[in-house]
Amino acid sequence: MLGIDVGAFCAAVILFLALPGPGTFMLLSSTGQGGIRAGAAATLGLIIGDQVLLWLAVAGVAAMLAAHPALFKALQLAGAGYLAWLGLKMLLARDKEGGLPVRVSPGRYLRQGFFITLSNPKAIVFYMAFFPLFIDPARQQGVWTFAFMALLIAAITAVWCLALCAGADAVAAYVRAHRRLARTLQRLAGLALLGFGLRLVR
Repeated sequence: MLGIDVGAFCAAVILFLALPGPGTFMLLSSTGQGGIRAGAAATLGLIIGDQVLLWLAVAGVAAMLAAHPALFKALQLAGAGYLAWLGLKMLLARDKEGGLPVRVSPGRYLRQGFFITLSNPKAIVFYMAFFPLFIDPARQQGVWTFAFMALLIAAITAVWCLALCAGADAVAAYVRAHRRLARTLQRLAGLALLGFGLRLVR
């Protein structure tokens, strides 16, 4: 269909989403703090970030990064800095509002999801190098092929992430009722993001 191996592509996207990464921890943390509404906002941010990376790859950014490795390294370092800053902020946040160390609006969750996707090297590598492997150059139909892939990615991401948020929201009330547990989970999420950031600068 449209020069795409749909089955293999969908399987690759699901596998990509199933691998724990910065977006997963941010999504769970957002849902724990603000409920399903915050999780949905973070999911939308992740989807928008995915679309930006995909269309940048279509526009030729992949070729540019291949020709200028230093630019790719600078992008990785910028992403590492953002993840480390976000993780450190979560680690150092003080307890407020019944154990929730951070209280922000859905718009803030959306922005965090967006920027975490843009700074995630796993996402960058997938869109800039991996996803073109599923396209048949002889049968692809240009923008329609890429638009179909973009739609598939958005739909799969929405279903996966919202299911993850629903599961997290189911236990969020218990977590919020136990301040020490809530704080511990918040610190673990912050530590995970900080770890991802530090790992990128190696």
